[in-house]
Amino acid sequence: MGWLVAIGIKRLLFVNCSIIMELKRGEKMTMRNKYRKPTTFHCNAGSRCSPSAVVWSLVGFLLFLHLYSLVSHNGGKGGDVQLHTSHHTLFRELEEVEEETIQIPPPKGKRSPRAAKRRPKRSTTLIDEFLDENSQLRHVFFPDMKTAIDPMNDSGNDSLNYFPGRIWFDTEGNPIQAHGGGILYDESSRTYYWYGEYKDGPTYHAHKKGAARVDIIGVGCYSSKDLWAWKNEGIVLEAEEANETCDLHKSNVLERPKVIYNEKTGKYVMWMHIDDGNYTKAAVGIAISDYPTGPFSYLHSKRPHGFDSRDMTIFKDDDGVAYIIYSSEDNSELHIGPLTEDYLDVTHVVRRILIGQHREAPALFKYQGTYYMITSGCTGWAPNEALAHAAESIMGPWETMGNPCIGGNKMFRQTTFFAQGTYVFPLSGLPGSFIFIADRWNPADLRDSRYVWLPLIVGGPADRPLDYDFGFPVWSRVSIYWHRKWRLPSGWRGLK
Repeated sequence: MGWLVAIGIKRLLFVNCSIIMELKRGEKMTMRNKYRKPTTFHCNAGSRCSPSAVVWSLVGFLLFLHLYSLVSHNGGKGGDVQLHTSHHTLFRELEEVEEETIQIPPPKGKRSPRAAKRRPKRSTTLIDEFLDENSQLRHVFFPDMKTAIDPMNDSGNDSLNYFPGRIWFDTEGNPIQAHGGGILYDESSRTYYWYGEYKDGPTYHAHKKGAARVDIIGVGCYSSKDLWAWKNEGIVLEAEEANETCDLHKSNVLERPKVIYNEKTGKYVMWMHIDDGNYTKAAVGIAISDYPTGPFSYLHSKRPHGFDSRDMTIFKDDDGVAYIIYSSEDNSELHIGPLTEDYLDVTHVVRRILIGQHREAPALFKYQGTYYMITSGCTGWAPNEALAHAAESIMGPWETMGNPCIGGNKMFRQTTFFAQGTYVFPLSGLPGSFIFIADRWNPADLRDSRYVWLPLIVGGPADRPLDYDFGFPVWSRVSIYWHRKWRLPSGWRGLK
């Protein structure tokens, strides 16, 4: 019913705006001819009201409208409304912005070929330093093993703390390999599962102009009870060593695996980006398993809806309907559409969104009935600016709200903290609170790419204030806060 109210108010505003225009026109005519009769409006039978009364009535109505813009529907259930809060009690300390001051050092020694090729005539930027494996700032972006997060050997004060960009060990003391992945909470085992690309192999280039890559090893899986200490459950979808015609042959590409559970079939379903070494196949792959820890059986690949598909994700809505979102048309736009009831195929329904905006790496989430999405630009392994988008319906239209990153410094915000988003995970019991999960890619050594987990909060002032065109709706702000070190609030209990 919320959308009906919005439409009704919008129409009423149109009428009232027309009245205001008539008032202004009447005032101008009065100035031209002071002997004309004053403009009057019939308010009801047998009575009249002056223009000033109408104006003050409209002012009151607009004040009411402004109040309306500060509230949001609670997911469309029951029609109640809640005020947007500018902070959450348990997350207040995480909203304190941390700043970074990084000085670019003068050139010293030999620079890597990759850095030298990046427009050497202009002054060096932090992105150049980030991409240069010989940079003196290498330790800033990729701290060494001495600073690694070790859940089994923490020093007490660092227990349960996230350190974006540091090496993160599993419970066996090995670096976690789950890149471009996502999180699944499994109701039956009351356990979190983290799936991602297992990139523990050498980085190389298939040809001179090819992108950096690692042979397919498979999809890694890790389990946790607290989202901090992760147990290695092994490779749940393995590469194919011998059969070169198989999608999973090690020479091909497997990226961004996501897993959801289908209550109707009892199957865990994995979708992923499947490609060849030259990124010309541009398809999705599907695999299934009876258990969250696999093994997953690979079914097939296809181009969804007949379109090319690269960076992708899947999203399971509250009603159990699952959707695929993928970059298409040479990454110039995104496509979105529902999956079949068994989650093993797409339906015929598809919608093109963010046309011509060249966005990839979609990470979709939902809060109080509104759909939100974080995307990145298309710059290969180089970091770029994230954008937040919102929609009343998952099928659109989608509106771009702007850069959600807060803190660090200008370059940190323009590069999504030198990372690329892959997933947004809701924190149960903390309304409007999420974890933004991203990869800090290391194109010189992809297996040493790092994880950037940061708090994401929906709420507070609108990203786009009420405009004179009386556009609806006015979205809540989406904020991703930079922290060198942070932990989940003590009031969060972990499991649902």
